[in-house]
Amino acid sequence: MTTERAFNVLFLCTGNSARTIMAEAILMREGRGRFNAYSAGSHPKGAVNPDALRLLEKLNCRTDFARSKSWDEFASPGSPVMDFVFTICDTAANETCPVWPGHPMTAHWGIPDPAMAEGGVAEKAIAFADAFRMLDQRISIFVKLPITSLDRMSLQRRLDAIGQVEDGSAIER
Repeated sequence: MTTERAFNVLFLCTGNSARTIMAEAILMREGRGRFNAYSAGSHPKGAVNPDALRLLEKLNCRTDFARSKSWDEFASPGSPVMDFVFTICDTAANETCPVWPGHPMTAHWGIPDPAMAEGGVAEKAIAFADAFRMLDQRISIFVKLPITSLDRMSLQRRLDAIGQVEDGSAIER
């Protein structure tokens, strides 16, 4: 995967209202021009979860890009060609995804849905913070991969391994 341009990365989930939005914000921050971040959902909620926006703002992440949108926007002619597509919720991983032009690398990085957290304000805030932490760890590992020097099979193994990271444990770099 050699390229002079930035890699296009799409994060997918069902509602595109919390986890995928957070992942997009994290990659915008961590990618530093090496990656273009996008997010979408199979059945978008139509609005970004306010708890996700509050957390991103609290952590000084951009939110001006955030909108809940369908993955159809990225499967149509004229859309950016994706290099990587990551599903980050169990529902989207079990759905039939569109055929992406260019045959991007794919992996499932399942993250519990913080929007489904029960309890009061504190419990919900913890759920969002945990989801953000897991996404931040995985994306930080991803952006440090020597993408252009790995063959496709080695890169796929590493992308799959990143999806297993839960506690900051190191994977082979």
